[in-house]
Amino acid sequence: MTAKLNAPLKRELTIGGKPYTLTTSPEGLNLVPKGRRKGYRLSWEALVSGDAALATALAASVQNGPSNAAPRESRGSDSAGDRDARTARRRNDPRSH
Repeated sequence: MTAKLNAPLKRELTIGGKPYTLTTSPEGLNLVPKGRRKGYRLSWEALVSGDAALATALAASVQNGPSNAAPRESRGSDSAGDRDARTARRRNDPRSH
């Protein structure tokens, strides 16, 4: 026979070599890095309805970004070769004299 969960139940566990505190309560789960106040909260309703899996997939897609996007060039960091080529074009341009 199982016991009813009426009060929060705390347990310590290690993930990736770092200590965490897992609190299981009637509202849901709360996983917090040891010594911190904020962590990961998951309600039982979100877990059962599938919202948790959807939120995890969305977070992973946002974190990884678009898979086929080309890297953008930075305007402020020209290489020396680019600057030399522009200077040479300006010197050879008859309008610049």
